[in-house]
Amino acid sequence: MSLPAKKLGILLSTSPAHPDFQRGVAVAATALDAGTKVYLYSIDEAAAGVSDVLLQSLRERGMILYACAYAAQRRGLPINDLATYAGLGVLGDLLAGTDEFLGFNGESE
Repeated sequence: MSLPAKKLGILLSTSPAHPDFQRGVAVAATALDAGTKVYLYSIDEAAAGVSDVLLQSLRERGMILYACAYAAQRRGLPINDLATYAGLGVLGDLLAGTDEFLGFNGESE
């Protein structure tokens, strides 16, 4: 009998150029390598990073990628199939449904 994989939720809210965006993506990659199921939600400035090459490569490896539809709309970003665009209800579900939840919001700098 195999045990279910741990679930990690990650929230990114900084622009793709910010170090915390890169830290969050690196944590997601490490977790995927360890066999963890990863759910990443991009909100605010991070919505512009949905097309990030590394983020998309993690998605191809099985990471579930969400983006805030409101943040994308406010910034004039296209709603496309690079992520599942959703509202804060999905974010709440991720908070409640993951074993651990990490936020990368630029407050550490």
